[in-house]
Amino acid sequence: MKLLLIAAAVASTLSFNAHAQSAEELTGTLKKVKDSGTLTLGIRESSGPLSYLDGNQKVVGYHIDICYKIVDAVKARLKMPGLKVAEQVVTSQNRIPLTVNGTVDLECGSTTNNADRQKQVAFAPTTFVTNVRMAVKKASGITELDQLSGKPVATTTGTTSVALMRAHEKGKNVDFKEVYGKDHADSFLMLESDRAVAFVMDDNLLASLISNSQNAAQYAIVGPALSTEPIAIMLRRDDPQFKALVDDSVKGLMKSGEINKLYTKWFLSPIPPKNISLNFAMSDALKGAIANPNDNPAESYKK
Repeated sequence: MKLLLIAAAVASTLSFNAHAQSAEELTGTLKKVKDSGTLTLGIRESSGPLSYLDGNQKVVGYHIDICYKIVDAVKARLKMPGLKVAEQVVTSQNRIPLTVNGTVDLECGSTTNNADRQKQVAFAPTTFVTNVRMAVKKASGITELDQLSGKPVATTTGTTSVALMRAHEKGKNVDFKEVYGKDHADSFLMLESDRAVAFVMDDNLLASLISNSQNAAQYAIVGPALSTEPIAIMLRRDDPQFKALVDDSVKGLMKSGEINKLYTKWFLSPIPPKNISLNFAMSDALKGAIANPNDNPAESYKK
């Protein structure tokens, strides 16, 4: 009888400790999400085909699909199948502050992972690699950076494109005028309406904006690649528990081959709103990032 009482006491203690440990397990974002019952995604409205609005004003895209795969992992981890998911529109200018201050938990747009940003936020493993180039109207005859001298060049507020142009060997001595759009659609509109002769941005975003424009045939993506940059889903820094879950989710998509299917869906197949395919083949750099998942910053891609 005494042994049974001791065993029961030990079992009770273990059960209590396990319960206490479980209660203490959650930290950072996972605790925030558990307590609030809501996980908030930062979404972009014109960062196609990563995150953009379709013809019905619904956000869709390659990174949106990946983020919802991460959401599924969060639901499983928290045992909350009914977890509410909110979507918060962010811009190039406010995406980092809204991630840092907890307004959004995952930023699912088109953010470059670089060393400076890693001082403020963390990144999931790289899920896209882009080249920064420029879109022009073919009729302008512009094909190189040195043809931009004295002319207005558009880019989006909060992005690194103009700095990359000025740092590039062929752009150092080019005296162009910077004009800024509040988002990528606004920047492209400057090119479309001849308020700018070029729009400098990630080549995939340029391809998406051109394909959905009124007269896609009049545009071209030209000039040297100003930079090769890893693009990744962004989250808060110093949150190892959530970072591990996000990383494991993305690595799982890579290991299973699911991410290749998502790439085919958004870059090689007809997509909304016009059901046009970008025919944007996967780069060797992205193939390498999928084969060897990492959150290395853009500086590691420099030659």
